[in-house]
Amino acid sequence: MSKIAVVTSGLQYDIVGKNPEREAAIAAATPRVNEFLTEMRKRGCTVYHLQLLNQPDDPLAERYDGRVPALRGTPGAEVIREFVDPDDVIQERSKDSGFYETDLHDRLQAEGVEALVLIGLQTQICIQTTAADAFFRGYIVAVPGDCVFSAQEADRVRALDWLESYCATVADSAEILRLIDTTGGLPRKETKTP
Repeated sequence: MSKIAVVTSGLQYDIVGKNPEREAAIAAATPRVNEFLTEMRKRGCTVYHLQLLNQPDDPLAERYDGRVPALRGTPGAEVIREFVDPDDVIQERSKDSGFYETDLHDRLQAEGVEALVLIGLQTQICIQTTAADAFFRGYIVAVPGDCVFSAQEADRVRALDWLESYCATVADSAEILRLIDTTGGLPRKETKTP
């Protein structure tokens, strides 16, 4: 069986609390996401939570009514407690991709991880950029469509279509678990050439 890790993105108080649409989407999905995380942990998969930490003077950091969210040491920067298990890993990042200027790749390699399952917010930004960066580094990538979210459904659907066409297996969480249980891993995305 190939070594698989789960990487969550955007499951932080400030990030989820940006608007009512995000709050509602995550609140509705919390039981399903937690069930999926529990099942992945039972299968020996480490869960890495990407924790966005903005710099107060970063000109590219998104502002919420003039305020920079997710600043180091603030309650809003914390990963939502309901999603975190004591054995999980908190992986700090400063940009959308979990791989950009972080040691995530080194940590995954040290653990022998070959495949990543990506869940969380926002499908068209953090999930998409992290998936592409993982693919470029040779990881097998899977995205359970029922465990990724965007404030606008059209953004989520468009991102899932792109991910499926380019670098990831996209399926619902039950199918991801079935693939792992029946094949011992996840399929590598075939690169298509015109």
